Amino acid sequence: MTGRSLGWAVVGNGENRRVTLFAEAARAAGIGTPRLVEWRDVLRDGGHTFADDEIVRLDSPGENVEVDRHLRGAVEPTRVEGSARWYARFLDAVRSLRGGIRLDDPDELAVLFDKRLCHARLTAAGVPVPASPTSGGALPVRGWDDVRAAMREHGMPRVFVKPAHGSSASGVLAVETGAGGRIRATTSVEVTPDGLHNSLRVRRYTDEREIAGIVDALAPDGLHVERWLPKASVGGRTADLRVVVVAGRATHAVVRTSRTPLTNLHLGGARGDLAAVVALAGASWTRALAVCEAAAACFPRTLCVGVDLLPATGWRRFAVGEVNAFGDLLPRLTGLPGGPAEGLDTYAAQIAAARTAVPLPSPAPHPTEPRNDHARP
Repeated sequence: MTGRSLGWAVVGNGENRRVTLFAEAARAAGIGTPRLVEWRDVLRDGGHTFADDEIVRLDSPGENVEVDRHLRGAVEPTRVEGSARWYARFLDAVRSLRGGIRLDDPDELAVLFDKRLCHARLTAAGVPVPASPTSGGALPVRGWDDVRAAMREHGMPRVFVKPAHGSSASGVLAVETGAGGRIRATTSVEVTPDGLHNSLRVRRYTDEREIAGIVDALAPDGLHVERWLPKASVGGRTADLRVVVVAGRATHAVVRTSRTPLTNLHLGGARGDLAAVVALAGASWTRALAVCEAAAACFPRTLCVGVDLLPATGWRRFAVGEVNAFGDLLPRLTGLPGGPAEGLDTYAAQIAAARTAVPLPSPAPHPTEPRNDHARP
């Protein structure tokens, strides 16, 4: 793309912070302000057509109440149920876009937004992931009884139960069992008389009937179950990392720490000291970044992904928890020292990569994702 005059566009919501930061990075790079196409207009008009030489970046539609209501079919934006409907309607909206040079591939988005398919693709590529009986859709989860059976049959006393199409830890339960039938689920789900809502407060349930009720309510939308891996700690707090990979290279990383199993920053997690983590990992830090790049390589037609990296105790082994299509919202964070995006934020890094890259090929359909009953530990 070097030397060519190209237009830029972003499909998103005008009030999204991601859109604002991307526009600021574009102006700083001297390409002007990208044209904003609102998701609500795409949904209302049944699609949108871009110029063939227009570079198009997609942004998350889920941070706008009106758009989320249309996709999910729920009046309250905090409602957890409806993720399967959201997924289907979101993919329809993405595939209604025509023309342009896409930085996000529709077929790869379909995998990124289904944790079962994503897990199977990572496993097939040899990327270390937590073991999962639901990888690739191998085990349909109809409710709590299926979760309990899977925990027994696969020897998993501690698991994460995740909505297959969820994000931001909405609907996720960290379930642990103990002697004497003890059970505990840590989650941001709040049970109300009119259904399940995602709150900003992490809570714990110890009554199995309550836990079963939550899982049974979420199951119709699809659930993914995976082994809960013991994670490393830093400063006395459980830690994992969000690593942004742009054009195949790990460019940015943030440490997320928490006193609960959920490290999401909006749920009370805090940024940790990356320099301390790099020192703890030592020579294994290079391996950590390589694992993230291997995960991103499973999605070669998507310019940027955010990889959730799970460090094992001791900071010597790593697994990938999730790969996020819109995992680049890391304000005030510049690129890793010595890396290809040193001194750049995540959006400036994407713009620089897109300006120099060869246009991505037209999307080709992927074969059916493999069913996998033996995910790697």
